[in-house]
Amino acid sequence: MTDSPRHVLGRFAPMIYGPTLLFALGEGAVLPLIPVIANNLGADVAVAALVASALVVGQLCGNIPAGWVVARYGERPAMVGAGFLALGAIVALALAPNLALFAASVFLIGFCAAAFGLARHSFMTTRVPLVFRARALSLLGGTFRLGMFLGPFVSAALLAIFADEHVAIWFFGVTLLGAVLLVLFGRDPEEALVAEERAARANARDAAAEDSGEAVTGSIPTLERAGVFRTMWRFRGVLGRLGLAAACLSAVRSARQVVLPLWGVSIGLDAQTIALVVGVSGAIDFALFYASGQVMDRFGRLWAALPAMLLMGAGFLALSLTHDTADPGLWFGMFAAVLGVGNGLSSGLLLTLGADSAPQDDPAPFLGSWRTLTDAGGAAAPLLVSAVTAVLSLPIAIALVGAIGLLGAAGFVRWVPRYVPRIP
Repeated sequence: MTDSPRHVLGRFAPMIYGPTLLFALGEGAVLPLIPVIANNLGADVAVAALVASALVVGQLCGNIPAGWVVARYGERPAMVGAGFLALGAIVALALAPNLALFAASVFLIGFCAAAFGLARHSFMTTRVPLVFRARALSLLGGTFRLGMFLGPFVSAALLAIFADEHVAIWFFGVTLLGAVLLVLFGRDPEEALVAEERAARANARDAAAEDSGEAVTGSIPTLERAGVFRTMWRFRGVLGRLGLAAACLSAVRSARQVVLPLWGVSIGLDAQTIALVVGVSGAIDFALFYASGQVMDRFGRLWAALPAMLLMGAGFLALSLTHDTADPGLWFGMFAAVLGVGNGLSSGLLLTLGADSAPQDDPAPFLGSWRTLTDAGGAAAPLLVSAVTAVLSLPIAIALVGAIGLLGAAGFVRWVPRYVPRIP
């Protein structure tokens, strides 16, 4: 590194965090309206939920191809290509005359989101040193959360003005176009840092040549790209162990978004109260995103991973026992806050563990596999909650989610010390 990590992030902050914020802001505005528009196109409740899940499925399917594209062509071309492809999908989303085209467009946006996220993750893995990595990645995760948090409010304001759900889609198109233009015409942090490193090495060679009285020539060595599937096989140990613990964390996080509203409905609360409780839980979660990075960088990754998983696992287990108590609404509010604290403490953890475990010279293929695992955990959790609730009951489904959280905590205790490098 030719600069301190803080200076690098400060110089390139608009380029590093700006595209993520713009993409998340637009996505957050559209996401709540996907089931509504699907319903207007003829979908019933179950089909509308399936269409909404196409975004997650698209992202899950896009991670491994995104790893190949980023490794072969670089972060900037991958983000620009994914951005233009997503712009086409947004136009199709806004103009879709039938449900099939609408669902395919949602899937394609999720597919492109995988490339966008992985490209920035790969850059941070390569360029941010271990001692500052968790804070930088927590800030990246917090930027995404900020966009997803503000997006629905923007969408509500646009609906109040225009009274048309499609205006949120066009807003997404504007924010995405801004992100693409920022990536396309802004100063590329990867190219700038490589150029600075080459200049520093050339100066060092010149100085050595002057000291020795000889002419020194040379070039930056090129890397042999390993390929996505070869990388998956090479790192099957860490992916099958630490990766599965990370998938448990992703599952618990995803289940929280589904479980809290369902639980509120199950105990008879009105929509306003449920929204208030979920909103407070989300605010607590968002408030802690940078504190998580501070803890991981100062004390180690396990100091954030273990409390987060224990809080969420125990919180779900305890919540499952309160359905028939005298005041279930009070317990609902309290444990929603506990889950918000646990989720906030885990902010940036999946990004950081992936970056720590990845080969530092060519991280993109590994990160594609890592993100596929974690996204699979997040996608499977709502399906598991739905299936167990249908067969048994909602309290049992929530207790099962809590058990997954505790299992993930045990996995982190066992595998983080083995696979994650110690912080100097």
